[in-house]
Amino acid sequence: MSDIKLFQLGGNQSQVVELPSQAAKLEKDLQQLVEQHMDTFLGVRFLATEFSTSNGGRIDSLGLDENGCPVIIEYKRHTNENVINQGLFYYDWLLDHKAEFQLLVMKELTHDVAEAVEWEGARLICIASDFTKYDEHAIKQIDKNIELMRYKYFGADLLMLELVNTQTTKATGTVKVSHQPKSLKATSQDKSHKAMLETSSDKLLKLYDELCDFCESLGDDAQRKELKLYTAFKRIKNFVSFHVLPQKKDERIVMYLKVQPASIELEEGFTRDVTNTGHWGTGDLEVLIRTEQDIEKAKPLIQMSFENN
Repeated sequence: MSDIKLFQLGGNQSQVVELPSQAAKLEKDLQQLVEQHMDTFLGVRFLATEFSTSNGGRIDSLGLDENGCPVIIEYKRHTNENVINQGLFYYDWLLDHKAEFQLLVMKELTHDVAEAVEWEGARLICIASDFTKYDEHAIKQIDKNIELMRYKYFGADLLMLELVNTQTTKATGTVKVSHQPKSLKATSQDKSHKAMLETSSDKLLKLYDELCDFCESLGDDAQRKELKLYTAFKRIKNFVSFHVLPQKKDERIVMYLKVQPASIELEEGFTRDVTNTGHWGTGDLEVLIRTEQDIEKAKPLIQMSFENN
């Protein structure tokens, strides 16, 4: 159960006022707010509201996240409403009716994006004013990508979204084609991230493992996502993505962070602004990792991206 309190500090911190928290007066109000600003709140592109399913259901919100994964969002005002079971009902329906979702993506976005949907990363986000300990226990028993997100309104103009708990499906070793940001399109000649790892040297694999270990150590909410062309770590949104390039003359890990390139001093051969450059993964700051010293230099940048997202 949540016990978050928010306080407003007066001038010179001479006065402290506790802001009362409250749930949405109407579930629809919360839903409309999230749908209008879905990319800002969740890093998800909005696709549809109240989407009718062929089994007689109605999905609250549908979207596509920054990794090209389908996202179902269900909202509930009260703790005692069973949002998880309802969401799972729609989750299973979606995976059995992929063509209908792809037609929606094609209509709202593009044909290329629809063809590149990352089905193994399909997500269910349940947003409610609170969850019980039984809810948090239940999703640990389910091998699906489920996220519980708590919301609270504070005063007239503050909204809090808190990632309470997540459950990620176990890696199966198979990969699908993922969405490519910056309009970079996958082709049949593109080697998968898995294939690149299989041909990497022991040295490069050791650097890769060190990066993964560091990203996972940043917080309990750091979630690892294995995609066709890169590995991503996310909280509510991605904070880092990277892939290996096992080239004999210049083997390296190419990493992308959500850090404004203009906010740091770029170093040739190590960091680069790729804001207007097509690339796999998400983030406008490119960082090249060739040695353990590069990892040490990159850690503060990864930390910055983690805190920003």
